Amino acid sequence: MDDVHRHHEKPQGGKFAIAAWKDGQLVGVAIVGRPVSRMLDNGLTAEVIRVATDGTRNACSFLYARAKRAAQAQGYRKILTYTLIEESGDSLRAVGWERVGVAGGGSWNVPSRPRTDKHPTQEKIRWECDLDAAS
Repeated sequence: MDDVHRHHEKPQGGKFAIAAWKDGQLVGVAIVGRPVSRMLDNGLTAEVIRVATDGTRNACSFLYARAKRAAQAQGYRKILTYTLIEESGDSLRAVGWERVGVAGGGSWNVPSRPRTDKHPTQEKIRWECDLDAAS
């Protein structure tokens, strides 16, 4: 799915992954891991760190719903993800995630640790689902 993700390179790793198949063809993947933000990494929170599809209708919603269910089954209490400001979030809203606000943005390049930004640096929308309340 490397060739269909719009704005990030592949992640270094994750806790688990979900695949979406239609008519025997792989149409999407989601990778779930620990929260990227150290402030949110409490051992009870999972983050969908990557979703990529080939555009198949409802594939994103399917992946977010299954990621939520799998995280809940593994004992996580919350799951979160981020979208770009220009992305609607319809796939997340459709399966019960809530928009909780605008998050960060900016560059990780600092004098003490120079980096090359290979990702969008604008603010993002943070979405969460409380797995204690999820059905």
